[in-house]
Amino acid sequence: MRPARRVFLQLVMIACLDGAGFAAGGARVDGQNIRIEFDSEMHSRVVAVWGGQERVIGDFTPSDFIRISGRAVTDFSLQDQKREPVRDRVGPGFRTVITGVAPSLRKVVTVTVYDAFPRMATFEVAYTNTGKDDLSVSGWTSQHYSISAPAADAPPAFWSFQSGSYEKRPDWVLPLKPGFKQENFLGMNASDYGGGTPVVDVWRRDGGIGVGHLEMAPKLVSLPVTQEGSGQATLAVEFKLHQALNPGATLHTFRTFAAVHQGDYFQALRDYREMMIAQGIHFDASPDSAFGPIWCAWGYGRKFTPSQVYGALPIVKKLGFTWVTLDDGWQTAQGDWFLQPQKFPNGDADMRALVDKIHAEGFKAQLWWAPLTADPGSELAKKHPEWLLLNADGSRQKISYWNSWYLCPAYTDVVAYHEALVVKALRDWGFDGLKLDGQHMNGAPPCYNPAHKHARPEESVEGMPKFFQALYETAQRTKPGALVEFCPCGTAYSFFTLPFLNMSVASDPESAWQVRTKGKTLKALQGDGVAYFGDHVDMTRDDFASTVGVGGVVGTNFTWPEGSAARKRGDLTPARQQNFEKWLRIYKDKMLPRGEYLGTLYDIGFDRPETHAVRKDGSMYYAFFAPQWSGPITLRGLSRGAYRVTDYVDGKDLGTVQGPSATLDVRFEKHLLLQAAPE
Repeated sequence: MRPARRVFLQLVMIACLDGAGFAAGGARVDGQNIRIEFDSEMHSRVVAVWGGQERVIGDFTPSDFIRISGRAVTDFSLQDQKREPVRDRVGPGFRTVITGVAPSLRKVVTVTVYDAFPRMATFEVAYTNTGKDDLSVSGWTSQHYSISAPAADAPPAFWSFQSGSYEKRPDWVLPLKPGFKQENFLGMNASDYGGGTPVVDVWRRDGGIGVGHLEMAPKLVSLPVTQEGSGQATLAVEFKLHQALNPGATLHTFRTFAAVHQGDYFQALRDYREMMIAQGIHFDASPDSAFGPIWCAWGYGRKFTPSQVYGALPIVKKLGFTWVTLDDGWQTAQGDWFLQPQKFPNGDADMRALVDKIHAEGFKAQLWWAPLTADPGSELAKKHPEWLLLNADGSRQKISYWNSWYLCPAYTDVVAYHEALVVKALRDWGFDGLKLDGQHMNGAPPCYNPAHKHARPEESVEGMPKFFQALYETAQRTKPGALVEFCPCGTAYSFFTLPFLNMSVASDPESAWQVRTKGKTLKALQGDGVAYFGDHVDMTRDDFASTVGVGGVVGTNFTWPEGSAARKRGDLTPARQQNFEKWLRIYKDKMLPRGEYLGTLYDIGFDRPETHAVRKDGSMYYAFFAPQWSGPITLRGLSRGAYRVTDYVDGKDLGTVQGPSATLDVRFEKHLLLQAAPE
């Protein structure tokens, strides 16, 4: 095999110490950009290789181990290895099988590096009971690695991507500090907060490592991230179980991976996405309509009236919005989804008339909906208690925001009921899209309802993406190109649901930072073809720049005319209107959601100021963010040649620069959005 084509996997038994202090009697697995080194006890470390330069990620640790009766069995004497070429649905590569033994246990680690994934190594681990007695397995750990900080680095030494969902709705991207620990359990961390993407990442200034699992459905794993002291962090994939391992029996872990990268976490998430696509995941591109700006009636709250919606349409049209969203409050109860007779006395005819009016004014119409919820007093809960998701003790699982109960996403009658509601909204009422809403949609607990006859309680966990697949496919059959917006309210998106929507959203951002980091994350996971909605700018004090700068779709829930809503803070005042006119004009002129988000150009943790870049129609667009900045900024990603740089928000000409990289001295507060156009 040609040396220049180093995308292969090879195992070399080491006979002596090498220059990096690699122990004798170990093993080494090489890929183009990643190397996994095992010592004689099958502890391992990761080395990144960039342009021939090696960067040791951290010290040797027990990276794959099993817990027997609560005790971690970490040391396995390395016994054997073999290497062979492989070609499967992912593509060609090389596979190495490494075997080790411990008292009453044999561990077999199968590591594969594929030609198409030079930064990633995939793992399958099997544990066999070689003793004479049953072993009580309480869990396993894979991809447990240490990350060491360079001694000279000032704090923070590490930044991280965290994928757990919590009721406090923490940042997904954050710096680590000594004593930090987050479990990132992808089951339920509160009654209706759970799920997530099965990847975590820790990086330092010169690069980092991401780990996760490659199963095709959600699993109840944890991905703990810690920082121990000032100079070391750890991350891992863990799974708890209670299983008797009989003599001669084998336990197989989930398929997991380690991926190295330069810069921040974006590349690791993009590599994970591409690996999942290679295994069969597919993402539909969003319809053109998905990139139109959105006005939502939520500013009026649940007590909105149709007349308020009608009254706002003239200004919504004048400002240039494309979508009008009817939000929470049209229904009699969660679960029943009947029209409120006070608002729609003629039932379906009144709803259809509202949608027809929206269409007549030139808008698309979107309907808010919270599937899988059932109010305790709803007709559905009374007539179909067998549809409810039940816990192991027989109790119902609560959805906190609406004080409702979970319906089981894996029960066929529940799926069919929701499919019929999709048809009603899109065909009978005439809506062009759906806004699916609620933190409960991101994950479900195991279901023990005997009426459902689940083979395993976890069928409800794994069935959540399939439920939304059924809704998405029904929507597309009923109205091809229908918008399906998915808003899991502050949770960390489950990757497994992302293929079954064509608009993700910042989902109740707690800050403008969350708008930007969620945008970066979702563009890594979904790609540039799927629309990302920055949510209502009203939630971030009309910070359009954060959404526009990352290539997001803009939207709002303002109320108009002034005084037409109980909540005055949402009124579109003359000053706000002027600001909205400016930003809607910028958004439509640049239309950055149709560009390519270049997430590897800037490290969101260590580069200052915070920078995002989008390439579109030959120009480079940069968005810089800082409370205050005075000094140099770097324009990366340019081609060779001259570029005219413009502050496209304020219309200022900043002169000409030369690619492929250029520096400007600037001053700004909060944000600076630039276009570099080739001359």
